[in-house]
Amino acid sequence: MRLFAAVLPPDAVNRELDAEVAALKRLPGADGLRWTDRPGWHFTLAFYGEVDDGLVPDLSERLERAAHRTEPFRLALRDGGQFGRGRALWVGADGDVPAMRLLAGRAEAAGRKAGVSMGDHRRYKAHLTVARSRDAVDVRAYVDALHAFTSRAWTVSELVLMRSSLPRSGVAGEQPRYEAVARRALGAGG
Repeated sequence: MRLFAAVLPPDAVNRELDAEVAALKRLPGADGLRWTDRPGWHFTLAFYGEVDDGLVPDLSERLERAAHRTEPFRLALRDGGQFGRGRALWVGADGDVPAMRLLAGRAEAAGRKAGVSMGDHRRYKAHLTVARSRDAVDVRAYVDALHAFTSRAWTVSELVLMRSSLPRSGVAGEQPRYEAVARRALGAGG
């Protein structure tokens, strides 16, 4: 299974982001980007890649402990940026980002301890991808537009182990499919 640990925004926040993305899609050149759909909106905490089925129970148990050791925290979507000269356009996070960074570190450690090959460690950057491009694209207008965006705040109360299935049909614009494999409540009460 292709797995990752994530924080998912609630529906009300996704509706606000949906309106913001709709406005971005009206900017010149927007049809040259591949826009992500609402089911794919998430903050990746740790990407595990293809995980052997035999490792999943241990990974899930370790994620439960990581979630248990992390208290719920407040978050909002805010601002935006890009990676790879416009290959990824994203919305950032505001609020208790240090708590999310801590949770991301714990999710990464859970993967390593469960025997998942994690590759090189990179400093965590909270971002939710809203568009991608195969080529370098000038996305300054989109990033500038996102500077004014802030969603309502919510309390992050769970870590979600997600499965992603990459498109296989070859149909242009087909999105990966995402499915929650496990949900782990944050905090000692969880």
